[in-house]
Amino acid sequence: MNTLRIEPLTAAAFAPFGDVLEAVGDPDKLINQGMCGRFHDRARLDFGPGGRAGISIFKAIPRELPYTLDLVERHPDGSQAFLPMSLDPFLIIVAEDDNGTPVNFRAFLSSEGQGINFLRNTWHGVLTPLHAPGLFAVVDRIGDTPNLQEYWLDPQYVVVN
Repeated sequence: MNTLRIEPLTAAAFAPFGDVLEAVGDPDKLINQGMCGRFHDRARLDFGPGGRAGISIFKAIPRELPYTLDLVERHPDGSQAFLPMSLDPFLIIVAEDDNGTPVNFRAFLSSEGQGINFLRNTWHGVLTPLHAPGLFAVVDRIGDTPNLQEYWLDPQYVVVN
């Protein structure tokens, strides 16, 4: 079994795979009579031809570390954003693509107040909360074409701190 070490989730480290969604620094503009900071257009959302944006609610069973990674997936027709509905960290696993095979895996741990957006066709692990309630708002593609490819890993990876 391969070992994968967790690293902090930063915008720079995650950029090849997608966007880190967080309210850091000064907002782009103030709205609502100056009472609300707007951090504008922070995700590269992509719903492909014939697709539209949809918002779903996911409730996932929390996992524990060390975590066994045996399956990754990707969405060839659209991006997928995960916005936690609690302030708990969650595990994010991604990989580069080598002609349809996931390679060069990386594991990230979110910080309080961070969400993520996977770019279209990015290999990633399944939703992996580490704490209950495991509740997320998910913005992704709604359409008639299949938008899921799965890849079972052999050998598997163990993800550790």
